[in-house]
Amino acid sequence: MSRYLVTGSTGFLGRHLVSALRAQGHDVVAVVRSATDVPQGVAPVRGDVLDKASIERAAAGCDGVFHCAGKVSRRAEDAEELQRIHVEGTKNVLDACIAKNVRRAVVASTSGTVAVSDDPDHVATEDDEAPIGLLNRWPYYRAKLFAEKAAFDRHGTALPNGESFEVVCVNPTLLLGPGDVNGSSTDDVRLFLERKIPAIPPGGISYVDARDAAEAMRLAMDKGVGGRRYLLGACNLTMREFFARLERVSGVRGPLIPMPRAKQAADLAAAGAKMLERLTTRLGVSMPVDPISLDMAHFYWYLDASLAENELGWTPRDPTETLADTVKDLTDRGVVWPDASMSSVASSVVGPLIGRVMRGGKSDKSDETFS
Repeated sequence: MSRYLVTGSTGFLGRHLVSALRAQGHDVVAVVRSATDVPQGVAPVRGDVLDKASIERAAAGCDGVFHCAGKVSRRAEDAEELQRIHVEGTKNVLDACIAKNVRRAVVASTSGTVAVSDDPDHVATEDDEAPIGLLNRWPYYRAKLFAEKAAFDRHGTALPNGESFEVVCVNPTLLLGPGDVNGSSTDDVRLFLERKIPAIPPGGISYVDARDAAEAMRLAMDKGVGGRRYLLGACNLTMREFFARLERVSGVRGPLIPMPRAKQAADLAAAGAKMLERLTTRLGVSMPVDPISLDMAHFYWYLDASLAENELGWTPRDPTETLADTVKDLTDRGVVWPDASMSSVASSVVGPLIGRVMRGGKSDKSDETFS
């Protein structure tokens, strides 16, 4: 059995990873910022990924490190913080582990560093180039790309004991399943259950169970090829197909109005979101969809996970089971609060408004202009 350091142990993926490691009899050292909410069965060490000295204290005597710490946000104003936590945090964690002779790191990245395209027929593999033109306008994915680069830059570094440091990146797509207590990953499902998604975006989605992603990370520590990334996903679906599955699993009626795809999707999505914000403010209801989410929903996040299946021996569970467990968990924890007023606005006003904007502002004389 081994002793592993885990950062981000209180997050969605981190908690499932700790459970997977403990189930195999491994000792787990968890870096935590406070003594509260420490996963059961771990040795907590107070620290922060931005404090290299604290990571060195935690890493002493560990055989490997699982770096899962990070911040999930689609807010443009969080760009600087995302860069600091993901890029500088990754450098600190891996440099501290190198200093303490930790021989191997498995870094939780994201499929979004390579697996996003405006082509519905494109299915990404690990060898794809990063679509930097897209990632530059999504601060979270841009930060994850540079964090991944920082991690791989350290692969092969000589350890004080003369061995070489090895880095493997695991790149899961959208994480679903039970246990997302911070709402960092399953919030789109919550919005669907609350009937706050006003229209069907034209893009495509991939998702994977967080429990399966945790198992892939565990496998990557033993079987992953150093210097390589592994994409993780259970299925690729259009947004219409995804909503249809959610509807069957939950019994909640999904949106009916399709959002047309435009050649200038990013600009029009942002414009539509601003119009939505003004409209919902006037109507006294909350803004259902942020501009970056609207933008992202126009693209295709499809991937091929066969490398992880073949080299790691990883197998994802039935994706419908994941959706069912996600819906049950959100409902059981009481975080779903359907808003009848927003549902009415979405079906009668917001959806048609989005459609009008995505058609380039064309409307008939009955359309109202919101300013």
